[in-house]
Amino acid sequence: MSKKIEIAIPSLEALPGAAHEFMQHMGDYTVYAFYGEMGAGKTTFIAELCRALGVESDATNSPSFAIINEYRSDTTAELIYHFDCYRLENEAEAVDLGAEDYFDSGALCLIEWPERIEDLLPDDTVEVHITVNDDGSRTLTMELPFEQ
Repeated sequence: MSKKIEIAIPSLEALPGAAHEFMQHMGDYTVYAFYGEMGAGKTTFIAELCRALGVESDATNSPSFAIINEYRSDTTAELIYHFDCYRLENEAEAVDLGAEDYFDSGALCLIEWPERIEDLLPDDTVEVHITVNDDGSRTLTMELPFEQ
């Protein structure tokens, strides 16, 4: 049985608090699929989440051209992989990059544009939807695949 959690992000200034709230619900899940329209704030939220997880603040950026960026937490030494699948033509390209090996590694995997590789995502992937509200605020919804 899945569980949905909503986090309100009224402004950019609220991002640090939203990232910390997100972390409280992460549990043992390692693969997170971030859905949202272009400009919804997926990269911005992931960068803030990485900062909250102890990654040096200027180390994070969009992996649009590299497809996958690797970060390491300065506080826990945990590996974090940040995927941007926007430029992938098909799932075979993700397989060639070793995406499934990353997902099975036990490292934290944060994926933008996961709809391009959905058939490769593990069953316990957490779906994260970022919605832009009429007033410009954001609502982040985490859908945990099952209770841990």
